[in-house]
Amino acid sequence: MVGFLIRRIGQALIVLFIVTVFTLALVHLFPGGPVRALLGPRATAFQIAYYNHIYGFDQPFYLQYLKWVGQLIHGNLGFSYHLNQSVTSLIAQDLPKTIVLVGIGTVVSLIFGIPLGVYQAVHRNSLGDYVLTGVSFLGYATPTFFFGLLLVSWFSVDVHLFPPFAPNSSSVISILGDPRALVLPVISYAFVLYALWSRYMRSSVMDNLVQDYVRTARAKGAGERRVIWVHVFRNSLISIVTLLGLSLPTMVAGAIFIEVVFNYPGMGLAFYQAALNVDYEVLLGFTVLATTATVLGNLLADVGYALLDPRVRY
Repeated sequence: MVGFLIRRIGQALIVLFIVTVFTLALVHLFPGGPVRALLGPRATAFQIAYYNHIYGFDQPFYLQYLKWVGQLIHGNLGFSYHLNQSVTSLIAQDLPKTIVLVGIGTVVSLIFGIPLGVYQAVHRNSLGDYVLTGVSFLGYATPTFFFGLLLVSWFSVDVHLFPPFAPNSSSVISILGDPRALVLPVISYAFVLYALWSRYMRSSVMDNLVQDYVRTARAKGAGERRVIWVHVFRNSLISIVTLLGLSLPTMVAGAIFIEVVFNYPGMGLAFYQAALNVDYEVLLGFTVLATTATVLGNLLADVGYALLDPRVRY
């Protein structure tokens, strides 16, 4: 297991190095360069040259990369001149709120998706299986922002049951103190994930139900409930663990469409506004954070996979 972890961590570091190099290179693809994007189209050639020298963009690329990585190691993700605050403080302000939205949505989707996926596999080709499959396909096919707008139209405009906007507060406690305003954003996010969990769980359970160990357990007299929830359930969770690890970047980067539709003050909305304002420091810092979360999520998924299935370690 130790050797497996060392190999995966080494691979993760290599991937992180390659992605950070490409991320910094993307900054130079702004029309006219990053300084032109910062100063605007009216900036003179003298001003662009001056700020290129101040920020070090006139240096060789490898020196820019080493300087930037040194800043990242010390926790400096840049400074937003549009917002007049550091990117680190912006992340510290918005990340907890995104974790609340994505975390609650993920838990809700798992609570419904996993048991219903097992039900569909056990009762495959039944009326309930067909109905739930149709709901899952609807979740796959419907764009997230469109489903959110439908919820606003139905439950806010028509019946006035829930507010059309998410809590617009600067603290997590205040957001949790207004649960009615969280209902629609959470449902919008959970519905798409429910389709994912239920379909993968159904497929995984169906694959395990035909394995030899299931026939052996039944031959030994194990009841159907024990076969499903003791023997099959754990092995079927392998694909869910993998998907949960891969969903970690969303927990960090935010559900952009959901946050924009409901004006939720999280990482996704901040990233969207930074893109509109061409705030490359925020875009760069958020991209690095999301990339790190992606690499870490893949690593955690591999470790979880190896814990559930020892064959993976070899």
